Amino acid sequence: MSEIKLIVGLGNPGREYEGTRHNAGFWWVDAFAHAHQFNFKVESKFHGLAARGQVHGRELYLLKPQTFMNVSGRAVGALAQFYKIAPEHMLVVHDELDLPPGSARLKLGGGHGGHNGLKDIIAHLGTKDFWRLRLGIGHPGERAGVSDYVLNAPRREESVLIEQAMQRAQDVAHLIVEGKLEAAMLKLHSS
Repeated sequence: MSEIKLIVGLGNPGREYEGTRHNAGFWWVDAFAHAHQFNFKVESKFHGLAARGQVHGRELYLLKPQTFMNVSGRAVGALAQFYKIAPEHMLVVHDELDLPPGSARLKLGGGHGGHNGLKDIIAHLGTKDFWRLRLGIGHPGERAGVSDYVLNAPRREESVLIEQAMQRAQDVAHLIVEGKLEAAMLKLHSS
């Protein structure tokens, strides 16, 4: 049973990126923090915004790296090392091009699928074996368009679907934190 001790939301810092698809991880972690009364503080030693609190009697850390996406691993590595949190006790929440808007999927390990945030985290942790919550944002259709696509806001109809998927993932968050990841997957993937 690998209870989750650290939830990392991926995104880019700065107001101009707030509403972009690449910041779906930030959106989800912000919603989680709000629901559980976590308050983010600037933590320069972790290169990000960090929060610490209790959920269902378990201590939990939240992290939003402020390093820009492609160097997210620096922040994750620093916090994980400081608090001695093993990769299997981490959940990284990120936007996923390979899933359509409206889907959310949990998985342990796997590649980075070209996601620069995941690529850097894998490099810093030296392993792929951490949990991921993949929030579908869809794909622009061709590789050359990916960068523009992720750095723009979703269309209104996509936003609605993404919101719904994020809410479904919030609904199983207690199972994730408690380490009941199979149950969380079953519920999330069948909805």
